[in-house]
Amino acid sequence: MRAAVTLHMNAPPEQVWALVSDITKMGEYSPEVVEAEWLGDATGPAVGARYRGHVKRNENWLVLYWTTCVVTECVPGQVFEFTVTIRDRPVNTWRYEFKATGDGGTDVTESFDLGDNMFTKIWRPLGGVLRERRNRRDMLTTLERIKAVAEST
Repeated sequence: MRAAVTLHMNAPPEQVWALVSDITKMGEYSPEVVEAEWLGDATGPAVGARYRGHVKRNENWLVLYWTTCVVTECVPGQVFEFTVTIRDRPVNTWRYEFKATGDGGTDVTESFDLGDNMFTKIWRPLGGVLRERRNRRDMLTTLERIKAVAEST
């Protein structure tokens, strides 16, 4: 199960990438992320860096939990990707891609990928399609909030 949304921003890729890859600010952009913090020796985005995110599922304060994430791809101005892990096993991949446009702006694509496994094949028709729809809406909201910051600086 996977989905993606793209939004154009009137800011250069490096600037938008810096906003997205600063996970300590994700609580300001995402409807579900409350806060995030780097773990261990990590102080910023780099492949292998770990962080944890405090999440309120479906924007519901009754379903509040921590996730551990690992940065899996990190190229300034091009891509920022991480996996959500459970017991050091990746269960969901979130990715941001940044493509420069001729007007000096950036097309930013946010996506998630739960993979194709037995769980997702069973879960998608039973309720996963609603989660996919929710994720699309929330990804667009996240990108719109990032756009507002990127275009105001």
